[in-house]
Amino acid sequence: MIVITGPTALGKTRLAARLAANLGGEIISADSRQVFKNMDIGTGKDLQDYIVDHITVPYHLVDIRFPGDTFSVYDFVEEFNRIKPEILKRGHHAILCGGTGLYIEAVVAGYHLPYVPIDHELREKLSPLSDKELIYMLASMRTLHNTTDITDRDRLVRAIEIEMWKQNHPDLKPEIPPYFLIGLTAERKELRRKITERLRFRLKNGLIEEVSSLLERGVPSEKLEFYGLEYRYVNRYLCGQLTYEAMFEGLNTAIHQFAKRQQTWFRRMERKGFNIHWLDASVGPDELYVQARQLLEENRYEWDEFIKK
Repeated sequence: MIVITGPTALGKTRLAARLAANLGGEIISADSRQVFKNMDIGTGKDLQDYIVDHITVPYHLVDIRFPGDTFSVYDFVEEFNRIKPEILKRGHHAILCGGTGLYIEAVVAGYHLPYVPIDHELREKLSPLSDKELIYMLASMRTLHNTTDITDRDRLVRAIEIEMWKQNHPDLKPEIPPYFLIGLTAERKELRRKITERLRFRLKNGLIEEVSSLLERGVPSEKLEFYGLEYRYVNRYLCGQLTYEAMFEGLNTAIHQFAKRQQTWFRRMERKGFNIHWLDASVGPDELYVQARQLLEENRYEWDEFIKK
């Protein structure tokens, strides 16, 4: 499996699509926000990037939930484990692409969600407990990566059920697929320029209208606060809490800080032992593709699951 990751605004999807088109692959998106429908510009779907030589490369985990739905890392892993074998059955390579470090790490570290049957006896024991007690119980068994498992009682009970099952099956080892991890990077000044340039383009080409449309469709204003920086700041602008200038400056700064947090995540992955092959995205899309292809050809045994080892 090929993995393309890195901070925002560096052209990950474009590179992944070109590789998929030329290697016979399908893309699995590893982006926590692009799963939501009707949220295209703010999440940076850039669907045109999936079109290579007038042909749309197959892609997955984009537009699979409605705004207001929840989608956690556990949902992602479950979907990944369902989709990847289907891609291989078609004789295609799987290309995991995105900047959500938690999703990337969940796959390459071998996190998985085995089939866990419903434990009616356990659920009966949990039913009298308060939400606070259930959260404490789950926190004692694993790190709470996000809020989706603790804001919904049914999901909270299911998460405890899964963790209890894992404790009773300690010998079950996750299967880690062969992968080759490519990270895109750029000098700080260049990355900041790309982020600001992209933000100006999106604001001029429909981002404000997209957020306004979501509000008109009935997505609560307070919900938009949790769908990413673009929706948070533009929503505040539309609600009269920010001027256009304050919205732009605040959002631009926040995205720069977000990119820095992404880089910190990937550096932490490297300290954990993950081998990320970094490529400078500032060389341009054509040269970037050439360098990526060369890397993949030189290391084919690390990612090509159709080669007999």
